[in-house]
Amino acid sequence: MRVAIVGAGAIGGVLGGRLAARGHEVALVARGEHLAAIRRDGLRLVDHVGSASGSYRLPASDDPAAFGVQDLVVIAVKAHAIAAVLPRLRTLLNDDTVVVPAINGLPWWYFHGEPGPHQGRRLRTLDPAGTMFADLDCRHLLGCVVHVAAEVRAAGEVHHTGGRRLVLGEPDNSASGRLQRVCALLDDAGLEAQPSPRIRLDVWIKLLGNTSFNPVAALTGYLMNQICADEEVLDVIRAMMREGMAVSSHYGYPMPMTPDQRIDMARQLGAAKISMLQDLERRRPLELAPIVGAVIELAELAAIEVPTIRMVNALARGRARALGLA
Repeated sequence: MRVAIVGAGAIGGVLGGRLAARGHEVALVARGEHLAAIRRDGLRLVDHVGSASGSYRLPASDDPAAFGVQDLVVIAVKAHAIAAVLPRLRTLLNDDTVVVPAINGLPWWYFHGEPGPHQGRRLRTLDPAGTMFADLDCRHLLGCVVHVAAEVRAAGEVHHTGGRRLVLGEPDNSASGRLQRVCALLDDAGLEAQPSPRIRLDVWIKLLGNTSFNPVAALTGYLMNQICADEEVLDVIRAMMREGMAVSSHYGYPMPMTPDQRIDMARQLGAAKISMLQDLERRRPLELAPIVGAVIELAELAAIEVPTIRMVNALARGRARALGLA
């Protein structure tokens, strides 16, 4: 398949390298020193969970228009960059191109194809300019929830440090042929792709971990295993999860697990450095809006109190401002 990875950083680099190792025509969209290193030396994937380590010499550019129409486009940029990227994807698409946003947080398309009173609702936290639905036709989209840990440790060098699971689903919850094909493609690349009949439930399961663990990691500097070993910090995590579960239940997705069962899922990532801590250390903007702010916005719409989530969000935002990241 012809596959464009838009945002060949940590997760994008893992997917690009693994797909290239299986012989697919992979093109990478990157920028800055990372792009320069990929052009010079190839994309170096260091695979700590499998056997796909290697250097992959792949076409790379900061302009998606360099690559022409693709079969699959993976969006793996940070959430705050998505709105600017979407109109630039048009040259990659034909009627059959599938677009998979492999992103953190609540996706901007969340209420697309979801029956009920919020059908088509735009969340200001995710789409403040109100342009995203117009810039990419949602019929191209497959939802994706990423349970993979990865880091860019040097320009052009991506480490796959934990996890293989990707959950994918149609926004209308159908069992489509293209969903099966994309899952088969990713399975063949050494990942564990799971088709979901209720992708929004899977979004919430991941989001409840992100909403709590990510800002706490940014505030404490802890790796995942350190958070999970600190009972005082875990009490904050549990409180945030309980509040988030009240919000998800209101919108039709009660959690099939307790906070401690969700924490046990996080333990499986071991000593992973969570994405928001990676961004803070690299002095990059934090993804607080889609990961925490969107949950607060949904809570406000439902008149649900989320005091712990609000407090941790305020502290993380203050930390970002102190470092000039907001």
